[in-house]
Amino acid sequence: MKTAAFFDLDKTVIAKSSTLAFGRPFYRAGFVGKRTLMKFGFAQIFYVLFGADHDQLERVRDQMLNLTAGWHRAEIEQLVEETLEEVADPIVFAEALTLIDEHKREGREVYLVSASPIEIVRPIGRHIGVTNIIATKVKTDAAGFFLRELEVYAMGPGKADAINELAEREGFDLSESYAYSDSYTDLPMMEVVGHPIAVNPEKELRKYAEEKEWEIVEFTRQVSLGTRLRQPVPIISGATVAAAILGAIGMALLKKSRA
Repeated sequence: MKTAAFFDLDKTVIAKSSTLAFGRPFYRAGFVGKRTLMKFGFAQIFYVLFGADHDQLERVRDQMLNLTAGWHRAEIEQLVEETLEEVADPIVFAEALTLIDEHKREGREVYLVSASPIEIVRPIGRHIGVTNIIATKVKTDAAGFFLRELEVYAMGPGKADAINELAEREGFDLSESYAYSDSYTDLPMMEVVGHPIAVNPEKELRKYAEEKEWEIVEFTRQVSLGTRLRQPVPIISGATVAAAILGAIGMALLKKSRA
């Protein structure tokens, strides 16, 4: 059967909240005012330092629905695309990119799974080479303007439900699949796969992961998003490097013996 690897986005693949990170571009484009921009800033600082629990994420959801009502879906995605390198450079974890490449080489489908709106997640996914997206979708009217209502809410149990539905539709063997996250709120997603991995985990998730003897990894190296995508760097094994060195030495000795 097919297998997959599911990566949470915020603080797992990137070091920030993807939604809050775009506060300044939204301000410059006239979508938010100065007061709202300040709220974005304080929320980002709090999120980085302390994470966010379920109730806080629910409040953010409601605030974002009120804030974005009347915005046009296509305009938001275009704005994110145009300002992506400015906002997300360098906030992408190199370790996450390496793992994404490894899973692809091993034949797994890779998915970004995020509570952030799909209009933000999809451009980020394109730039890191992941086109499979599970993300929050806000309902729109016939003209494409956001309403104060959700079509899909990919947070907590919503992520697990989406993964289960996907597995049934695509034939994924979840017992042999992987899930990566930093947040305790993502336990439902992590518990539906056979290989849950805690990444830079919050206190609650670290404790739970240790009790369950899950793998815990630390991502620390932040790299340039745009540079990596313009020129992907292949992962070379130690054996390959050794073979190349021995080959070069052999060629040098052969030339010397012929001289």
